[in-house]
Amino acid sequence: MNRIVTLALGFLVVLLILFGALRHSATSAAVALPDPAVDETLAAKKGHETIVIAGGCFWGIQAVFEHVKGVTRATSGYSGGTAKNPDYEEVSSGATGHAESVEIVYDPSQITLGTLLKVFFSVAHDPTELNRQGPDSGTQYRSAIFFGNQDQQRIAQAYVDQLNQAKLFSRPIVTQIVPLTGFYRAEDYHQDFAAHNPDNAYIAMFDAPKVKHLQQEFPGLYR
Repeated sequence: MNRIVTLALGFLVVLLILFGALRHSATSAAVALPDPAVDETLAAKKGHETIVIAGGCFWGIQAVFEHVKGVTRATSGYSGGTAKNPDYEEVSSGATGHAESVEIVYDPSQITLGTLLKVFFSVAHDPTELNRQGPDSGTQYRSAIFFGNQDQQRIAQAYVDQLNQAKLFSRPIVTQIVPLTGFYRAEDYHQDFAAHNPDNAYIAMFDAPKVKHLQQEFPGLYR
């Protein structure tokens, strides 16, 4: 009887995973979006700017932005909570208030914040899902932009308003736009996880399609 129960439970888990995959694939296909009406201009000289974003499992977000021209570094980590120096298990419990996040360092002479946000909203995640992305649920998987200054806040809020007014998504955008209070780098094994584990079932099912969408929708940005 125990073996039968175990097999039944295993089958149920597989069904739930497949259902999550189908649901995710139905909502995560790249959405063609307009350029931001409010954006910064390309800088005259090379430099480094930083923005922190969250949109589900950080493996996929990091994988997408590591393939964007003008991004010099994308780092998985945790932001938005109160716990100091949290670890993965603590964040996964949902008790810390942190979200799985990615710190993006980019060259403002090559790419603007608005363009990064266009990629974020169109191919990196579904900004209409509240506290979840695909099979992952909980506040640690929420959609958020953690701004470091008023210009970032202004550009992000203007783009969200622009997209909501255009009704390009079937539901309103639920992305939080909140001040960055800290970014904590995730454990080493989370860094470049998609690149190091291309045959991982989760990566193949949920994250590799995001990178493919980036290549298809933004061929001029893809590297």
